[in-house]
Amino acid sequence: MALLDLLAIELPIIQAPMAGVSSPTMAAAVAEAGALGSIGVGNTDAGNAQRMIEAVRQRSARSLNVNVFCHQPARLDPAIDSAWIQHLQPYFQRFGAEPPAPLREIYRSFLVDDEMLALLVRTRPRVVSFHFGVPAAERVRALRDAGIVLLASATTLGEARAAVAAGVHAIVAQGYEAGGHRGVVDPAAPDEALSTSVLTRLLVRELPLPVIAAGGIMDGAGIAAVLRLGASAAQLGTAFVGCRESDADSYFREALASAAAHHTVMTRAISGRPARCLSNAFTALGENVEPRRIPSYPVAYDAGKALNQAAKAAGNGGFGAQWAGQGAPLARIGLSAAELVACLAQELRAAL
Repeated sequence: MALLDLLAIELPIIQAPMAGVSSPTMAAAVAEAGALGSIGVGNTDAGNAQRMIEAVRQRSARSLNVNVFCHQPARLDPAIDSAWIQHLQPYFQRFGAEPPAPLREIYRSFLVDDEMLALLVRTRPRVVSFHFGVPAAERVRALRDAGIVLLASATTLGEARAAVAAGVHAIVAQGYEAGGHRGVVDPAAPDEALSTSVLTRLLVRELPLPVIAAGGIMDGAGIAAVLRLGASAAQLGTAFVGCRESDADSYFREALASAAAHHTVMTRAISGRPARCLSNAFTALGENVEPRRIPSYPVAYDAGKALNQAAKAAGNGGFGAQWAGQGAPLARIGLSAAELVACLAQELRAAL
């Protein structure tokens, strides 16, 4: 079965599930426009995830992608955590705040979250996608038995082959250009940093499953380019950040519309895992810090979110997780999600 039929969508366009940015309103609008709308629940619990799914379904009966994080549970290290708090202390003091102590594992991995698994099996979204790896066989089987289409992100051929063996239906080829968290399974291993075009072509040639290209794709011409490489669809994240339905705050929107969009960096400092972000005050404080000095994900994020909250309370928006890919300068600000999908579809038709 062709991927678009499997996903039950008309357009080869997937709105990336950007946790904290992809609102239920935006996912529903994208779905109603004929593409695949997505929400990310890796940063919340089953109760909130259920409310998000219900909010989408109140607005649309079309396909929905629910994304979960499959990272290894955090390794708490009091010495590293304490040293990181001390590193951040001057920044908190600047804003008249104190860092959280001790740092906590604020997000639960889907690998061990039985409540989230039960929710997904019960609510049966059309699609569930995995990031940072794939869950155990019994969890994959439970989702497949519920009739759910499964996607998994991969940054290498090895990761993709492991996901195919685990039983997913399609692979998201996440190039190094992509914004947000790298989908690497082992963040401590060397990163091959494959581009979207190279990774897409490699996976199309080597895998028996459909490939979805992700990273640096911002318009219809970009979608057409990856389709010509053999991808069955394209996943766009940064392109949707500036939409009216996005949950991005005003500081993020302003930065995306400014010269800051021309500068993105890969950083671990904000969350504990490598992620591509607009260059800002937070990415600067993480420069030249050895990865082993930063607490593991999502423990570091406990401090990162607290610092961003303190900074915003003082009117400083430079410490946010402004996840964005290298295509950020091409972002269109202020469109509705439906308008953006229509533009992408028109550009795609023209390019093809």
